[in-house]
Amino acid sequence: MSVSMKKKISKVILYTFLLFFAVLFLLPFLYALYTSFLDLKDVDKWVGISQFTFDNYKKFWVSDAYDLPRWYFNSIMMTGIIILGNCICNPMAAYALAKLNFPGKKIVFIIVLATMMIPYHMILIPVYVKMAQLGWLNTFAALTVPYLFQALYIFLLRQFFISIPDELIEAARIDGLTKIGAFFKILLPLSKPALTTMVILSFTGTWNSYLIPSTMVSNKDMYVLVVGLNSVKDQFFDRTNLIMAGVIMTTLPVIIIFLIFQKQYVEGIATTGLKG
Repeated sequence: MSVSMKKKISKVILYTFLLFFAVLFLLPFLYALYTSFLDLKDVDKWVGISQFTFDNYKKFWVSDAYDLPRWYFNSIMMTGIIILGNCICNPMAAYALAKLNFPGKKIVFIIVLATMMIPYHMILIPVYVKMAQLGWLNTFAALTVPYLFQALYIFLLRQFFISIPDELIEAARIDGLTKIGAFFKILLPLSKPALTTMVILSFTGTWNSYLIPSTMVSNKDMYVLVVGLNSVKDQFFDRTNLIMAGVIMTTLPVIIIFLIFQKQYVEGIATTGLKG
C-alpha cells in the first residue's frame, strides 16, 4: 500500500471519528429542538414536519404569565455590563502583570491565581451579605458589580501579552507613546483573538448563569432568562415540549455568538499561553 493511500485512509478514519462525536454531542440539542416544535401528545414520537407547531414559543411570548421580553432584556443588560467590565478591567490588570514592573508584582499574580482555586460557592454568602448591606439586592448592581473583573481572564490575557515582544512596546515608547498609549495602540490591537476568546467565555458563562442571579434576585421583574425559564419548568415539569422551547430560546444566542466569532475564538485559544 502506497504512502498516499495510507494517508487517505487515516484521514477517512479521523474524519469518521470526529463526525461520530460531533453527531453524539449534537443529539441533545437536536432532541430539544425537535421536541420544542411538538404538541404534548406527540412528545417522544416521530412525526412529520407537517405536524410541527410554534405554539410552545407563542405561549412564552404572548402569555401574561411569562414576561419573556423582560427576562431577555435583563439577561442582555447583565451580560452586556459584565462583558464591558471584563473588557476594561481584565486587559489593564493583565497588562500590568505582564509588561510593567512594580513592587509585589509576583505576589499580586499569585493572589490572582489563588482566587481561581476557591470555589465560588464558598464566597457566595459573603457576597450576598455585602450586596444586602449596600441595598443592591434585586438590582443590576448585585448581578454585575462583583463580576466586572475575573481572575481567569486576567490570567489568559496576561499569558497572551507575554507572547508579544517587548521590543514593540520599547519602539512605541521611543516614538513618544506613554505606557498607557502603548497599551491602547500596540497591545490591544494585537490581542483581538485573546479578547474575543474572553468575550465568548464571559458571554457563555454569564448568559447561562443560574446560581448567582437566583441568589441575588427574588423579584420576578428582575429575573434573567435562565431563572425565569427555570421557574416555568418548576411550574410545568410535565410539559416537556414547553420546557424544550425554553431551552432553545436560552441556547440560541450562545450558538449565534460562537458561530460569529468562531475563527477568532479558535485562534485565541491556540495562541494564548505560548510563553510565560
